[in-house]
Amino acid sequence: MKLTGLFKVSLVTSALVLAGCGGDIEVTPTVNDTSVTDSNNTTTTTNNGTGDNSGGDNNNGGNDGNDKDPVVTNPCVSRTVAGEEVQGEYRNSKHCYYDSSFASKALEIKENITFDALPNGGAHVFAGALLIGENCDTSTGCTVPETGPTLTVKPGAIMAFASGEAIVRIARSAKIMAEGTAEAPITFTSANDIEEFDITGFGPQFADWGGIMINGKGLTNQCKNEERAQGLCNAKTEGITSHFGGNDNADSSGNIKYAKIFYAGSGPREGGVGDDLNSLTLNGVGSGSSFEFLHIHQGFDDGIEFFGGAANLKNIVVTDTQDDSIDIDAGWQGKAQFIYIKHGTIKTKKDVNYTGEDENKKKVVKTIEAGTEGFMGNNGFETDGEKNKGDEYNDVTPSNPTIANVTVVTTDGKSIRDNDPSQAATFDDAIRGQYYNTLFVKADNAANDTACLHFKDDDAAKNAAEDALNFNSSVLACVKDITDESKTLPGNESYTAWWDNAGSSQTLTEAGDVLAADGFSTNKDSASITVAAYDMTTLNDDFFVKADYVGAVSSADTTSAWYKWVKEALELADKD
Repeated sequence: MKLTGLFKVSLVTSALVLAGCGGDIEVTPTVNDTSVTDSNNTTTTTNNGTGDNSGGDNNNGGNDGNDKDPVVTNPCVSRTVAGEEVQGEYRNSKHCYYDSSFASKALEIKENITFDALPNGGAHVFAGALLIGENCDTSTGCTVPETGPTLTVKPGAIMAFASGEAIVRIARSAKIMAEGTAEAPITFTSANDIEEFDITGFGPQFADWGGIMINGKGLTNQCKNEERAQGLCNAKTEGITSHFGGNDNADSSGNIKYAKIFYAGSGPREGGVGDDLNSLTLNGVGSGSSFEFLHIHQGFDDGIEFFGGAANLKNIVVTDTQDDSIDIDAGWQGKAQFIYIKHGTIKTKKDVNYTGEDENKKKVVKTIEAGTEGFMGNNGFETDGEKNKGDEYNDVTPSNPTIANVTVVTTDGKSIRDNDPSQAATFDDAIRGQYYNTLFVKADNAANDTACLHFKDDDAAKNAAEDALNFNSSVLACVKDITDESKTLPGNESYTAWWDNAGSSQTLTEAGDVLAADGFSTNKDSASITVAAYDMTTLNDDFFVKADYVGAVSSADTTSAWYKWVKEALELADKD
């Protein structure tokens, strides 16, 4: 890391000296500081990709000796830390590297900060965590501010992280505005995904960095009613401790759109089983935030996990994530449409350590060794209604999402870390919810007898029997439907009858022709699918759009941005 300053080196003079020595010419890029510090002490740096050679007279080709030497502008972000300007180090004339003097797990960023796309595919690489805003546990006397700083990531930017401790954490009242485009998506990834920073040469892999954690001021039943009323709702985050929660389910923590989140997450940490980092964690994030056109790939825990709040999802692809692709918990009241999930396989490139349990339930360090072949994916949807029960928590009702146009393609494998079966959905802890136009697929289960659906909780089963948990205009195309086929719902209704929902939905005994020749989209000419898609506009909710097919994406629309997003995501996952 270098303090912001001015220096220039004559490229012409350096080249002549090196040539005279008979060696190879290697010219180090020069830096011309053009940064400007705003009122928030945020320093932005102009990057026009060229040096300023406008000085001196132009004698129509003549050289009066006053021409300026060519200079290269350092495009790395700079900011004020403890009264000094600290700027990223420009490496290889391409990448910006930020060490712990710029940002770390012990250094919060309290001002607005922006990262632009770098030329020539350059990446912003961080040695440690990027903590935006001040974490506050109000029980200690601090106050959550009304507004906080914003992390802005521009289209095409690459944000890479170099350790498992490196997370992007957005504190309560802070925001992330990471809005790419279809042509220039944003990438959050491992530093090992950048050749110049892949020291071992193994390449990127799950658990290389910690992922994105957003802490909002929405409702979660991890806080008691009295705590919330007194401004003392400080639910602790998993994996790396910070705090979230409040009483505003319409709160905004910003938006992420057209973005890729690769190789993130962690296995259980010091807190043991359940104390994990996810690729994207939405802690009490309100409906003022939106998350659209995301591809989450090869996370070591969950793809997206909700702890309460009411944030919404649209156009999401999750591939080859070790645990659950979408994990719902603690009273999430949001909406989602167009979700594509695919479980897959992996051969590990390097050892991965995590905290596990031995046969006596004692914490031990476990290792997945390099070269291990295994499956990625437990549940497509892990759905939990609540963390806590009882009157002291009842201001927040159990999770009750509305979700439409989903495809989950499972395997017959068991996940490489947890050894849990690949399933389309699990229902637990009094979960509620309404699903529309859903397609669950399992083509084979000969090796492990895996099923598509699993009920873990009597309260969830009761909600299903009472139609508080239902699937509408949906297709279960699985060789085995439910984990325990001998059981029935309360009232003795069979699980098949519940899924079929008075003819609204359909149960098949195999995958059949439900997927098109491309291998992922719903086959518009399928003879197996006989139910009509549900018209989501009849819900009178502007979030949902009409889709005349069951599943996440249709073979009838191969030119849409969504179809192309899914296709590109699956092609990448298949190559990895």
